[in-house]
Amino acid sequence: MSIWGKIIGGMAGFSLGGPLGALLGAAIGHAVDKRIASGEAHTLPPWMDAGAAHTEQQRQVAFTLAVIGLAAKMAKVDGVVTRAEIDAFKRLFQIPQHDMAKVGAMFDQARQTADGFEPYALQIAQLFHDSPAVLEELLHALFLIAQADGDLHPSEAAFLARVAQIFGFSPAHFETIRARARAGGASGARPAGEDPYAVLGLARSATDQEIKDTYRRLIRENHPDLLIAKGMPPELVANANATMAAINAAFEDIKRQRGLK
Repeated sequence: MSIWGKIIGGMAGFSLGGPLGALLGAAIGHAVDKRIASGEAHTLPPWMDAGAAHTEQQRQVAFTLAVIGLAAKMAKVDGVVTRAEIDAFKRLFQIPQHDMAKVGAMFDQARQTADGFEPYALQIAQLFHDSPAVLEELLHALFLIAQADGDLHPSEAAFLARVAQIFGFSPAHFETIRARARAGGASGARPAGEDPYAVLGLARSATDQEIKDTYRRLIRENHPDLLIAKGMPPELVANANATMAAINAAFEDIKRQRGLK
């Protein structure tokens, strides 16, 4: 079942509290009412089975809700939601046409609430405190949405920097994620002028061995299968592949510059 089937099905909110659970419940509470009225409330769908898979699926739901909530709040900082940004969101998450209205309702609900964005960021940071690479992909997704219209507004950059801080990322780590997001967007092809050292999060003074060790670690930590197992929705696998491609391209560039084997 796709991530949208899990969310729109109405069962995800039962074990998800906080602002993310409130966002889900406010937008699709009628789905829960339908299940209760039909006598199916006691029957969990297959994806809600107990154990590790349950935890994985719940984390995927929370991840998706966090992107919706944070993207909605980000749209308020410059007061404009462009068509390019909407299309980028749809493309990232492969939203089925028949679910567009419900996803839009969740987006509008998050955008219109008086609450700030910090509660969303804090809850998802706590949930993924043991999986920083997944939080990197979440921030990467927000970057791709924000810069989809070709312009990252200063207020959007400040918003993303604050989210990164809540996630526990240092300013240097934030700039590394930003560089990867610039490194070809969802294509992974590094544009001319993008610093390959920044993409790897390294100083130009790094030794050859440090570069190789960092590259191996990044490839291991950012493997799409590992990210999915830790809670990234499978719908974002193309985004994760783009991250891997950007890392590979940066490493190959540095190898050519240094004559490394």
